[in-house]
Amino acid sequence: MTRLKSIRRWFGRKFGFSRLICLALLIGIAALRIADFAPIEELRVRTFDFYQRFDPRVKTTRPVTIIDIDEPSLKKLGQWPWPRTAIADMVINLANLGAVAIAFDVVFSEPDRLNPDVAARTMRYLDELTRTRLRELPSNDQILSDSLRRARVVLGETGLAAVVSELDKDLPFTGFATLGDKGGIEPRFYEFPGLLRNVSVLEKVAAGRGLLTIVPERDGIVRRVPMMLRAQGQMMPSLSMELLRVISGTSTILAKYDEAGVKSLAVRGLDVPTDKNGQLWVHFARQDPSIYVSAASVLDNTAPVDKIRGKLVLIGTSAVALNDLKTTPVSAAMPGVEIHAQVLEAALTHAVLAQPNYAIAVEFLGAMVLGLLVIIFAPSFGPVTLVGVGALFATVLFGASWYFYQYHRLLIDFTYPLLSTTAIYLTLIFASFVREQRQRRQIRSAFGQYISPALVEQLAHSPEKLKLGGEEREMTIMFSDVRGFTSISESYKHDPQGLTALMNRFLTPLTDAILARKGTIDKYMGDAIMAFWNAPLDDNEHQINACNAALDMLEKIDALNREREIEAQNGGHVYIPINVGVGLNTGVCVVGNMGSNLRFDYSVLGDSVNLASRLEGQSKEYGFPIIAGSKTALAAKDKFAILELDFIMVKGKKEPEVIYAIAGRLDVANSAKFQALRNLTIEMLACYRSRDWEGALASIERGRRNDDAGALGYLYKLYEARIRDYQQNPPPEDWNGAFALLTK
Repeated sequence: MTRLKSIRRWFGRKFGFSRLICLALLIGIAALRIADFAPIEELRVRTFDFYQRFDPRVKTTRPVTIIDIDEPSLKKLGQWPWPRTAIADMVINLANLGAVAIAFDVVFSEPDRLNPDVAARTMRYLDELTRTRLRELPSNDQILSDSLRRARVVLGETGLAAVVSELDKDLPFTGFATLGDKGGIEPRFYEFPGLLRNVSVLEKVAAGRGLLTIVPERDGIVRRVPMMLRAQGQMMPSLSMELLRVISGTSTILAKYDEAGVKSLAVRGLDVPTDKNGQLWVHFARQDPSIYVSAASVLDNTAPVDKIRGKLVLIGTSAVALNDLKTTPVSAAMPGVEIHAQVLEAALTHAVLAQPNYAIAVEFLGAMVLGLLVIIFAPSFGPVTLVGVGALFATVLFGASWYFYQYHRLLIDFTYPLLSTTAIYLTLIFASFVREQRQRRQIRSAFGQYISPALVEQLAHSPEKLKLGGEEREMTIMFSDVRGFTSISESYKHDPQGLTALMNRFLTPLTDAILARKGTIDKYMGDAIMAFWNAPLDDNEHQINACNAALDMLEKIDALNREREIEAQNGGHVYIPINVGVGLNTGVCVVGNMGSNLRFDYSVLGDSVNLASRLEGQSKEYGFPIIAGSKTALAAKDKFAILELDFIMVKGKKEPEVIYAIAGRLDVANSAKFQALRNLTIEMLACYRSRDWEGALASIERGRRNDDAGALGYLYKLYEARIRDYQQNPPPEDWNGAFALLTK
């Protein structure tokens, strides 16, 4: 189990689980293509339909004529079926007009109901002599059979859904020969359980016989016509393929195989490409009324000779009542006989469509290459680039498929590679979305309690701004602590819940003040707060925001103290005010996830952090609640009342630091009282650092007279005591004015 987890983690790091899922998806879609899953086939053939509608076959010659049993013919000659004598006359007239060969898109499966012997048997009121003479006359079927001997005629047969009679083994069938290695693959020929043939007197004399049945695909559209079928266990050619055999003068049809299945069907001088199952993709032209000749005109010898001489003639019907209309990619209702004509035209003019057996290999290769490219590179692309690359892939796939159709009449499916690539692309997008949502939840969870909700949402929607694991950046650090909290705690020694409530009561507004100024809470340490600015999000005004937050904190504490004082008066208990000291410092720090494998926090480390902590500790010594390092103060000097306090050497540091008090905002900075006190302080510090002790003491005295509020009282006492000591114990000659702090 441990090893399995290690392998999973390795895959996650090196490859990415989303890529692994997409690889499995690529294999799964490939399996669907091999099985030719119905929706995939539907998408493919619909695409080929679009090609034919947009660019149908253009007729250059018209080698086929249709003798149409149309509505005018039915009106003139009566309902179908007509007497076989009329059909015989039609065959003779067509032969006399120079028809190359004739094929019937109808079946003569029963003896003519108008045969003389039938009339002799069924007609009433005939005398016996007449009946005898009728029986002696040749049958209409025989008359038609005699006419068939005078021309090359192919009879149509039809497949049935069930066996209606045993096959007559004495009747002829067209033979098939095979060429090529079948490789153990058995094509899925279209198969009919039963076969309906013509009456034997016709079958025996016909030049050929083929299946006229045209079966639409699942959606009712005819796209492919089986050129080689099986009916009642017997291999049969289609009507059009048999007609091609007859005019070629060959006795058999050669079926050429390759390792995928049937490749083509050949007769002398002609090779008709098929798919692996012996079906021809019909390259349809638009319906052509010019190839139709009314059957009535053939019978009354008014048919145009130029439409018969040298033509292959198909006899069929366009009459709606005879129900032989089919839907094709280019027509909603095309007579079935014209579909046979279109097959013949395309074959004879070498304008057939072909879906070669290697097409699936090309499609697989395209799908695999594009799929792998998407899996490898897509996660690294931006959304605009990804959309652009996706559009380029789709254009290349469609363009290549259209090129093969337009210039080579090959049907190469681009929808499968596009479907496969799109599925992978959408999976990657979904995985990215899930990963992003998880990342957002993690960010909200990690930072929700430490930075403002607005900043949390900004981080969640732009996680690239967050660099976890540690980075160097300039930051402003804040430490705040409650002065005299021990005394406050003692007053609650019998009420620990009250102390907890008090801590929450003052920590909440302090936290709100920090978050409102774009700060990040690092941690709470009892009554103390550590915060920082300019991480995890960039903050170009982090020094100013930190100073504003510190002043806001003092204002909120003042408001809280007023509430507590009133509560103490009303409750009759001792009121101890809360006073807060704040240390601010700016410098380069390391920020990121820090801790152990079991627990870590987003925190900050560095020398500047230590200095901020020391400055907070010195706020009570200098009498100012907010003390800032030089980088913080100098960056904020135009926005706040800044007062230089000292030049100190913090314990543990080698370089001294000028420290400042943040005494207020611009209203304080612009007041005459503050400016006077600042000038006196500057004068005092100048005398102090130049060892003019008397001048420094004089400046302190003038400062006290101007400091009505006693704001600088602690500062003056500190310097006065320090100067008295230096008067007794002068500093060394190399003294630069820095004072070494003895405590942290």
